Amino acid sequence: MDNWDEIRTAFQVARLGTVSGAADVLGVHHATVIRHIDALEQRLGVKLFQRHARGYTPTEAGQDLLRVAQATDDQFSQLAGRIKGRGSEVSGELVVTTIGGLSEIMVPVLAKFQKDYPEVILRYLTSARLFRLEYGEAHVAIRAGSPPSQPDNVVQPFLTLQYAIYGSKDYIDQYGMPSIPDQMEGHRFVGHDDATSRAPFARWMRDHIPQHQIVFRSGDDVATRHAVIDGVGLGFMRTFECNSRDLVQVHAPLPDWDSRLWLVTHMDLHRTNKVQTFLRYLKEHTAHLRAPTE
Repeated sequence: MDNWDEIRTAFQVARLGTVSGAADVLGVHHATVIRHIDALEQRLGVKLFQRHARGYTPTEAGQDLLRVAQATDDQFSQLAGRIKGRGSEVSGELVVTTIGGLSEIMVPVLAKFQKDYPEVILRYLTSARLFRLEYGEAHVAIRAGSPPSQPDNVVQPFLTLQYAIYGSKDYIDQYGMPSIPDQMEGHRFVGHDDATSRAPFARWMRDHIPQHQIVFRSGDDVATRHAVIDGVGLGFMRTFECNSRDLVQVHAPLPDWDSRLWLVTHMDLHRTNKVQTFLRYLKEHTAHLRAPTE
């Protein structure tokens, strides 16, 4: 198609349902909108809209066009975000994505960063899927496990989170202190619901704890932590978050339970002032969480 203006006009008409609405969004006269629609329908040889008193409704062909135009519009928005990120100012949109369960670490830092850089609009995305940095889906990603190996990405070590086994004081008073892994019979455990989790402590639990003793399972990290705090059972928690809690460390951290986190950026955006400023800020404000061996 050699006339994007006509497609963009049709997209706005399909999205808003009226010629006047599309004209307002596009900043053109309503006659221009009608001319674009007529020209596009003539070029394609198909009706894209049903005209009625309340406005325009996309036909099946119009709906197909709407889906393609929406995807193209989204890609242009992503491209614009990448281009804006290359400026020298610390402003505009900053998209940070992490694995789940890191909000207690990230949100306080993000809040402080936005106070210090009020021109930044933050988007904090948590998902199991890997956002594609090469397509501008995120500026900074925090990933766990082995170092990411995607081409064109810059990978830096971030944090090593230490895990230990904890129980509430109420739980210990009721069930006693176990000897792990030698004497765990009769004890109750809290674990993750994902039987394929590659987290080191999850693998250890699958290998050492009988299934019938894992009495509370959840895919929500916040839920499992609260279950341990509320005395449902023993479970893994990060050491830094247990210092001020009413918890008993049942087993000290083991290197095999550590979770390594990595900072990942795309090479096109890595050296932009906005990304570099955020990376420095993040490292500085999480330094107290680093394991003693880091």
